[in-house]
Amino acid sequence: MNRDQALSLLEQHIKNQNLIKHMLATEAVMKAVAREKGENEEQWGLVGLLHDLDAEETTPQEHALRGAEILEGLGFTPEMAHAVRAHNGENNGEEARTLMAKALRAVDQLTGLIIASALVRPDKLATLTADSVLKRFKEKRFAAGANREQIASCTEIGYDLESFVRLGLDAMKSIREELGL
Repeated sequence: MNRDQALSLLEQHIKNQNLIKHMLATEAVMKAVAREKGENEEQWGLVGLLHDLDAEETTPQEHALRGAEILEGLGFTPEMAHAVRAHNGENNGEEARTLMAKALRAVDQLTGLIIASALVRPDKLATLTADSVLKRFKEKRFAAGANREQIASCTEIGYDLESFVRLGLDAMKSIREELGL
């Protein structure tokens, strides 16, 4: 599957524009992590782009299971499908066992925190800094849906929190126009 095919699939399954933006942001950050870790950027990007493919069609407990099944049928490797399933492991029981899966769990939540941090600023991502995001990270009521524990699990993939936030923010700024932020 190439990116154009993935975008077409995304449009078939996802109607919520904010969810699409989240998935685009996750793609960008996953590619940045893959680049730094010497992994396959295309595969990691596709996993980020399509990780929530079934989000509008399933319950929280089933989320990621149906999506992974669809994606496996379209050529995703077992590792890629595992990463998709494991990003919602707290609800479906799939434990993240690979670098890709651990990265997706952390990246998924980080993008939500960064987007929320950008939305409260008049200039959105343009001047948002890692320090600002880290301050928001400490505010438990801010973007309460962004699981801080999962973001902090970036240590399992070799990052300290500040470096991980900086990497994610830079990746998202690189597609700022596409995100509308």
